[in-house]
Amino acid sequence: MIILLSTAPLDPDSRDEWMEIVTWMARKSRAEPGVIDYRVTTDIEAPNTVRIIEKYADADAVDAHESSAHLEEFQRDIEPHLIGEPKLYRHDISERTEMRGP
Repeated sequence: MIILLSTAPLDPDSRDEWMEIVTWMARKSRAEPGVIDYRVTTDIEAPNTVRIIEKYADADAVDAHESSAHLEEFQRDIEPHLIGEPKLYRHDISERTEMRGP
């Protein structure tokens, strides 16, 4: 499994617009083959920071997502709402263990 984690600081003055954009992106991405999950959250301590948690079955699924038309559209549409540099990290997971939580 491959997990991509990203953060994006977004303009509070355009919250409605960027919420619509990230919600659309999540729906489109979850419909892709090989996507295990794709979730967008806001940080409770920094409510204008969006965190995206992407889970993929394999590298082919990541590559397909990275070359998708909707990712290109998302990046173009979200860019005017950024108030800082977004960050993206990739984690290659070889094992997953369920633990007691939360």
